[in-house]
Amino acid sequence: MTPTGRLEVVHALGDRITVTEPGTGVELLAYVYRPEAAWEAPKPYLHPIRTLAGDVVTDYRPNDHRWHKGLQLTASHLSGANLWGGNSYVHGEEYLELPERVGSMAHVAFDEVTAHDGRVVIAERLTWHPCTGELWAEEERRIEVHDVDPASGSWALTWTSAITNRRAEPLRFGSPTTAGREMAGYTGLFWRGPRAFRAGRIIGPDAEGPGLMGAQAPWLAFSGEHDVSDGHATLVFAHAPENDHLGAGGNHPAHWFVRNEPFAAVAPSWAFFDELELAPGDTLRRRYRVVVADGAWERSEIAGYLEAHPW
Repeated sequence: MTPTGRLEVVHALGDRITVTEPGTGVELLAYVYRPEAAWEAPKPYLHPIRTLAGDVVTDYRPNDHRWHKGLQLTASHLSGANLWGGNSYVHGEEYLELPERVGSMAHVAFDEVTAHDGRVVIAERLTWHPCTGELWAEEERRIEVHDVDPASGSWALTWTSAITNRRAEPLRFGSPTTAGREMAGYTGLFWRGPRAFRAGRIIGPDAEGPGLMGAQAPWLAFSGEHDVSDGHATLVFAHAPENDHLGAGGNHPAHWFVRNEPFAAVAPSWAFFDELELAPGDTLRRRYRVVVADGAWERSEIAGYLEAHPW
């Protein structure tokens, strides 16, 4: 265990890394990288994620989608493969059990696991594979935990991924919507909220509600009420200014996949309406921030926080 004055990190080799706020003893998150069931498209994930008050704000293997695991990077449609998990969407046939399409993202090594100056850094290398095991992509991932603020009851994590195509042909990133299903553009970084957050409040910079599905905005927030303990929590999802939906280096905000029925979910999709093609040897870079806060934050509070914590 490495004390930081504000954060502590523990690495259980081969299993997980946990980050704890020592003032309260609350384990803020666990980054789990051990392999799991093949049908669920094994990949590392963050669960549980907790607020500073200790309330869990992620779900794990819910009975409706066993492959939903906290906060994870996914690829629902990737050149015909399914690195999302579970059944695969086929236009005209709906969802089919096609194990030959289900791939994986495999942990290779950690380049850094450190805690200092109130910040934890987890830097990891991974490989992406179809079910047959070939190397399709290499990923460099960096997860940072920072800005722990007991006064506002919030903390933040930044997730950065750089995915390099190692095939001799382009990688095509898509979603059920690019495959023909309307308004189901889920892929990329994906959060599954706890069951208690069903019917929670969805807030954007200029509007709110489930009608924000498929909309573009620099951030989106989800507020839900806990079971067991009294009160609410708010998660704010933001993408970095350099993120570009087309991968060309411009400022093109993601299209948001968001639901509060029949469950809570948020994803800044990288291929909601259109496929994203990555040429051989090219690298797709994305950077996201997730703010985890106790309480039901209003739009003005969210905007004020983001202004005070620029990229």
